[in-house]
Amino acid sequence: MFSRAAVRPAVKAGSAVLTRTAPANAANFATLREIEGRLKSIKNIEKITNTMKIVASTRLTRAQKAMDESRVYGQTSNTVFENAETKPLEDKKTLIVVASSDKGLCGGIHSGLAKATRRILGENPNAEIVVLGEKAKAQLARTNPEHIVLSFANVCKDIPTFADAQAIADQIALLPGEYASVKVLYNHFVNAQSYEPQTIEAYSEEAITQSPNISAFEVNDEVLANLREYSLANNLFWAMAEGHACEISARRNAMENASKNAGEMINKFQILYNRQRQAAITGELVEIITGATASADM
Repeated sequence: MFSRAAVRPAVKAGSAVLTRTAPANAANFATLREIEGRLKSIKNIEKITNTMKIVASTRLTRAQKAMDESRVYGQTSNTVFENAETKPLEDKKTLIVVASSDKGLCGGIHSGLAKATRRILGENPNAEIVVLGEKAKAQLARTNPEHIVLSFANVCKDIPTFADAQAIADQIALLPGEYASVKVLYNHFVNAQSYEPQTIEAYSEEAITQSPNISAFEVNDEVLANLREYSLANNLFWAMAEGHACEISARRNAMENASKNAGEMINKFQILYNRQRQAAITGELVEIITGATASADM
């Protein structure tokens, strides 16, 4: 039989082993749970981004078709002023109409418009701004709130129509100021991967009247105001439709990149999870073998 003195060191030794190994195992299991939770959340995010990419890809075809149709309206309308050699006046203010939207998750498409607007403001410090959409408005309101005279929300939620552009043109026509030039700033669709900010010129009634070759079109003075508003609505329709196509394309690209990044993170965390799990199993096996060896020695 073992004496009481002989048992105490063994008990103390066993207690020491438990004291050393328990925190390590607890830490391993805690790490495994954390990694498993992170993996689950990243996989859920990947499902969402993949779904949004598929939806954007489906909507992009319709958006491009609407963009091509709107270009016909805008380019045909502007051909009249090109042939009439219409030029903006220089003795009045400039109005900048920024064609943005209310939705995000589409890369830097809205910040690009805000930067382009600030560049135009640098060249025309007295210019005023009309903003379509809350995204560009939020950025410009932080830097140039004194220049914003009118804004619109809930625009370009779906494919824009000429009726939407006409309603916006009616509100712009009611502004009290007289503008020498109306610059419609929008994102020009280059291809499915790239876009760039561009402007379309919408001339004032006085600028149209002073065009050198406007008499060749035999336009009555009574309809000049209607022609000016109609051309502004055409340009807005063109800008809104093309900007909408750029937004859908940019969202598709952003969701595709997000899905790729999520996939890479899943692979990294899966490897880390496997290593931690293997380390925990190895630690448990070492404890079992150590305990079995100690029991055999006793």
